[in-house]
Amino acid sequence: MSETGTITELLSRGAATAPAVAAPGRPDLTYAALRDQVAATIEMLNTLGVGRDDVVAIVLSNGPEMAVAFLAIAAGATTAPLNPAYTADEFHFYLQDLSARLLVVEAGSTSPAVPMARQLGIPIAELVVPPGAAAGRFELRGATGKAGRPGPAAAGDVAMVLHTSGTTARPKIVPLTHANVCASAEHIARCLALTPADRNLQVMPLFHIHGLIAAVLSSLYAGASVCCTPGFNALQFFGQLRDVRPTWYTAVPTMHQAILARAGRNREAIDAVPLRFIRSSSASLPNKVMLEMEATFACPLIEAYGMTEAAHQMTSSPLPPRARFAGSVGVAAGPDVAIMDEQGALLPVGDVGEVVIRGPNVTAGYRNNPGANAVAFAAGWFRTGDQGVLDPQGYLRLTGRLKEIINRGGEKFSPREVDEVLLNHPAVAQAVTFAVPHPMLGEDVAAAVVLKPGAETSERELRKYAGEHLAEMKVPRKIVFLDEIPKGATGKLQRIGLAAKLGFA
Repeated sequence: MSETGTITELLSRGAATAPAVAAPGRPDLTYAALRDQVAATIEMLNTLGVGRDDVVAIVLSNGPEMAVAFLAIAAGATTAPLNPAYTADEFHFYLQDLSARLLVVEAGSTSPAVPMARQLGIPIAELVVPPGAAAGRFELRGATGKAGRPGPAAAGDVAMVLHTSGTTARPKIVPLTHANVCASAEHIARCLALTPADRNLQVMPLFHIHGLIAAVLSSLYAGASVCCTPGFNALQFFGQLRDVRPTWYTAVPTMHQAILARAGRNREAIDAVPLRFIRSSSASLPNKVMLEMEATFACPLIEAYGMTEAAHQMTSSPLPPRARFAGSVGVAAGPDVAIMDEQGALLPVGDVGEVVIRGPNVTAGYRNNPGANAVAFAAGWFRTGDQGVLDPQGYLRLTGRLKEIINRGGEKFSPREVDEVLLNHPAVAQAVTFAVPHPMLGEDVAAAVVLKPGAETSERELRKYAGEHLAEMKVPRKIVFLDEIPKGATGKLQRIGLAAKLGFA
């Protein structure tokens, strides 16, 4: 059980004068000042008529104000961080679906969220940063409304609500309590052995649970500090590395690949700022990328496995001296992890099935969606939708996403197997394999590939290479070369729906 039940309690752990939140070119916000900001924000929300369990939608740019707004608003209400890049129609859907009581935007915001909130009758509060303020200091200004439940939230109150990234169905709302997010922050801090001496360089989008929990909240649980950038920019990363001098960062695989591509010309910055470790999560990390990152940065790369319904982390590769293996997402790192068959029976070690979890960081269920809950929960376990296998040492290897499994004439396999082979070709920088419709087989195999700068190869050569390493049924029948593979808002390569986007479906 977590030592801290609420975000307010979690933030009480850091030393008063120690830095908590930082940003390039700004004074640090100490833990004492962060706690003051949280208390002041709860008062501001109550003045605006918002209280505990009222949903506050947040549409802010990456940076210290977004990080602190998440913490402070969650401490007295329920946060709903939204992607600033959404269209007007998307904002209309999410604001309405969430039953938001308030929208928080930057002062003078031109976001399409603003007219959509007005159309829906949702009050708007502007976040104002006082001149010369420390990183994360702000005020909320807006019209007052009817009173909400005052005071700081309790452990059972919902700290945040997020939508799942639905593929064909309507996105589901995931409520995460204070107990859920604090447990997850504790799990991450403990498995990474974070201490007050650590500093995280935060590059993940802060509307995403990976950035909010894995970077921000885990650091603050440990009394450490987090430096919030305006977002990931591969051209600026090495300059930030020199200026911030972090001990670690966490990112998705596409970000690591972009960093690797520029590492050769930034050797001086890498050598000047030795990292204790690097963390990767939110998408499958190709084995080759893990090995290249470790060789380049001379530190362990810790791959973790997470999802929104678990308040992010479920398993993690351990730190040295324990072993970590390319192709494995590590051992249980918080919740219990098991493998289940289609009938709901737990499977023995070595058998392939669906990964299931249970624990203090796992949501109790989707909001207002009994149908989805009936499918997702079995005998107290949450079904992740991922296929995997546990070895005798407890290491989990993911073998695919159940919705992504390719079924070619009854032969089923994971597209990730094909990805790994294509990525080992010296000309290939990125590869995503996906199913395409076939009139006789039902599904066939295709792949989208991005080549390394200056590299050349052909579809015929790549298919020949794949055929040397894969069974014939797994060799892509079609390979398309792209300048960029479509990505989701958090930088994940998009496998589901790629066939339709590229005109195959």
